Amino acid sequence: MPLNHLVLLTGASRGMGLAMAHQLLRPGHTLVCISRHASTELAQAASQAGATLEQWQQDLSQGEQAAHRLRGWLAVQGPAAFASATLINNAGVIPRIAPLSASDPADLANALRVGLEAPMLLTAAFLGATEGWAVPRKVLNISSGLGRRAMASQAAYCAAKAGLDHFTRCVALDEALKPHGARVCSLAPGVIDTDMQLQLRGTDPAAFPDAPNFAHLKTGGQLTSPADAATRVLAWLERADFGTHPVADVRDT
Repeated sequence: MPLNHLVLLTGASRGMGLAMAHQLLRPGHTLVCISRHASTELAQAASQAGATLEQWQQDLSQGEQAAHRLRGWLAVQGPAAFASATLINNAGVIPRIAPLSASDPADLANALRVGLEAPMLLTAAFLGATEGWAVPRKVLNISSGLGRRAMASQAAYCAAKAGLDHFTRCVALDEALKPHGARVCSLAPGVIDTDMQLQLRGTDPAAFPDAPNFAHLKTGGQLTSPADAATRVLAWLERADFGTHPVADVRDT
């Protein structure tokens, strides 16, 4: 049995995704990062850690391309290459914060493609290509509290995350019927001090009524650092009961 563990991670170029990538650079791990931009910093860290890293420069608004590439790559690796295989769908974008009536169609489409369509396509490719692999397989979708709570001027982001949650529930039912089905979970990581939070609290309250609430999260010290959030998410991934609840929150016990 190989000792090499495969992790595929989207959105690894910044924020919590970059923090997760750093923490996954361990000997005996192959990490494939799928992002628009490659990270020199990450490549140097992989070399120092003795970990195997591949960085695919891929715009996830073109999810079909990414899914075809992933399925083909996994087919080449074969069922005996890894001791486990995990897909982490982390990438997401917030379109310009505004009521739906004032939103740009291309901006909305991009947010839904990156935040919902790409995770579905990549999950389908991953599960299909590894179905015959007799090793533990997991899919972790990074969701948000906004997928479970509506917010003005956030229709696209909320809809993408709600869709992520619900498609995860469906996949969990699919996989439960298989003898060696994958375990899947859509996990909300808490509120994290990232560029996304900066965007939310910096928006004119006239266009985004919740902007003051996000500002208070920052001034009140209630934001988790990307590194701490990454640690909590990866710890959840390693839980023995991972996937028992297909929709979860890191703040759950």
